[in-house]
Amino acid sequence: MEIGTQEIRLVLADDHAVVRSGTRELLEQQPDLKIVGEASDGEEAVRLAGELQPDVVVMDVRMPKMTGVEATRKIKATYPNVRVLVLTAHDDDEYVFALLQAGANGYLLKTAEIEELVRAIRTVAAGQSALAPEVTGKVVAQFTSGKGLPEMLAQSHQDNYDGLTERELDILKLVGRGLSNKQIGKELFISDRTVQAHLSNIFSKLNVSSRTEAVMHAVRRGWITTSG
Repeated sequence: MEIGTQEIRLVLADDHAVVRSGTRELLEQQPDLKIVGEASDGEEAVRLAGELQPDVVVMDVRMPKMTGVEATRKIKATYPNVRVLVLTAHDDDEYVFALLQAGANGYLLKTAEIEELVRAIRTVAAGQSALAPEVTGKVVAQFTSGKGLPEMLAQSHQDNYDGLTERELDILKLVGRGLSNKQIGKELFISDRTVQAHLSNIFSKLNVSSRTEAVMHAVRRGWITTSG
């Protein structure tokens, strides 16, 4: 899916009506995003995923009747073409890995800016994974511990690892520590836009499509560790 050229149909699943309303209002300002349904609990999220076949379900974790983990597992098992983006206030390891193992395509925290949420929705709708920087750090730690990763993050590719500059390696190390673009910019005394430009170059050189994939490949090659 080419970003901005096709309508992305969304179901919002959150037990707080005020949160759903606020999220809807912000997302519907984007011309390519359309809210087609809202769920106040996990069971309703699963039902609407089947009835409406949205492109993405934006899923909270702690909901009545059925948790976000259970709802995600059921949706991915029954409607595999429906993507699930977790949007939650919780970044506990148990939630992060339970949801990734359940098949969630992305995991974002409610502290994220609206631009980050919109970008994550588009990324997930395009068939890629989207993780908050804090979650990326947890995934890297899990990988380096040897405990394994969910299948969606453990795919192996034959990539070209040559050509990274020293600055690009520095940025990869900071991404591996879970820093956001803004935090990386402050650390290296460069602008957010420059950080994003470097990341785009890194993705191109390594033939990957996300921060997580770039870090995974760097860790596999021994270029970086979770300690930076």
